[in-house]
Amino acid sequence: MSFADLGLSDELLGAVTAAGYSEPTPIQRQAIPSVLMGRDLIAIAQTGTGKTAAFVLPMIDILGEGRTRALMPRSLILEPTRELAAQVSENFDKYGVNHKLSMALLIGGVQMGDQVKALEKGVDVLIATPGRLMDLFERGKILLTGCNLLVIDEADRMLDMGFIPDIETICTKLPKNRQTLLFSATMPPPIKKLADKFLDNPKTIEVARPATANINITQFVVETRSDKKRELLRQLLAREEVKNAIVFCNRKTTVRELNTSLRRYHFQSGEIHGDMEQPQRIAELDRFKAGDINILVASDVAARGLDIKGVSHVFNFDAPWHPDDYIHRIGRTGRAGATGTAYTLMTPDDAENIANIEKLTGLKIERLKLAAGNESEPDASVTPAEKSRSRKRGARGKVAPEAQPVPAASEPRPERAERAAPRREPAARREPPRGRREQDEGPDDGWNGPVPDFLNFTIAS
Repeated sequence: MSFADLGLSDELLGAVTAAGYSEPTPIQRQAIPSVLMGRDLIAIAQTGTGKTAAFVLPMIDILGEGRTRALMPRSLILEPTRELAAQVSENFDKYGVNHKLSMALLIGGVQMGDQVKALEKGVDVLIATPGRLMDLFERGKILLTGCNLLVIDEADRMLDMGFIPDIETICTKLPKNRQTLLFSATMPPPIKKLADKFLDNPKTIEVARPATANINITQFVVETRSDKKRELLRQLLAREEVKNAIVFCNRKTTVRELNTSLRRYHFQSGEIHGDMEQPQRIAELDRFKAGDINILVASDVAARGLDIKGVSHVFNFDAPWHPDDYIHRIGRTGRAGATGTAYTLMTPDDAENIANIEKLTGLKIERLKLAAGNESEPDASVTPAEKSRSRKRGARGKVAPEAQPVPAASEPRPERAERAAPRREPAARREPPRGRREQDEGPDDGWNGPVPDFLNFTIAS
């Protein structure tokens, strides 16, 4: 089946072809005809399945047939994060190049005055995060009584972030006879209740999870101790042919501290998390996409749904608290037919989380264990830096300067930190309440000492 078989207009087909796409994905094949027919829709699909185009493409044709530049928004797309909203906006620009549709992006971290001016001119497509949209409602700056098409994207993430009450309020401000499309990776009871309340006889479609269907991602679990995680990550980054990588952490504090540690060891890294202002987040993403940095340390909320091409590796510095987050994380690699590799660092406290991930995905993830007794005694006549360079030349034929752990002369010696007993997180903290996925509960207990000889890994039988 081709895009032409889905009932899209010639103008839209031309834009899709120009973007380099020829065959629709499973969710696009199932969703686009139903949306064009005006039906309400529940689509259970992960990011990476092409779900954004599944609602953007038919929306462009639907809006293209009506009047443009209405005084009030004709359609509304709700996204949980600024980055996802910006990506949907980019999709409209790309696929709507042959249509004269106006669009406004309402997100936090951007001057509200410019957004209000765009609304005053009239827009066909309004893309917003719930917080900024509710703020404009309270200021009396927006009306949605002319909005006949609503998309609620990443509904389960909306639930996690505490946005469901806002979404219910927003739904009451739209016409009752509108068309509503709801996309979610999972269907927990609160989302099912939301769909039953605001959707009219919806068609339900579901596509396979990328974690179970994408055979292009090689997955490993690496067993370690909490006080050795930073050291292990540096060695994995050095021993792997990492073109570019996203490193996921559970807390914003860990994101900041880990990025600082990697840069101290001369890795070209950056960070993105929920505490950053929008211009900062966009700037870091642009640096990563341009190749100015090749490692992006990220939190789940900030990186959910990011569509970055060519990511070769994903590293879970922290094992995710929720199994669904693992699926979203590793889905950042192995996209569009490319291959990818995902490593998850597992401490003894993470065993239950890993077991839940394997239960959800139906896969037994291969373990990498340290081979005991294979490290030779250090040669007192050779400095650790010289020995590290020698090993790298032998393993890869060249030195990776960005990975050479050469601390600054003024940097304090870390021996005391190395001898300190690793701090264990109480069991009650390991499962965050809904709406608080990023918690600042204290610094990461990683170790910042010089990297010793490379660890020898063997795949456990």
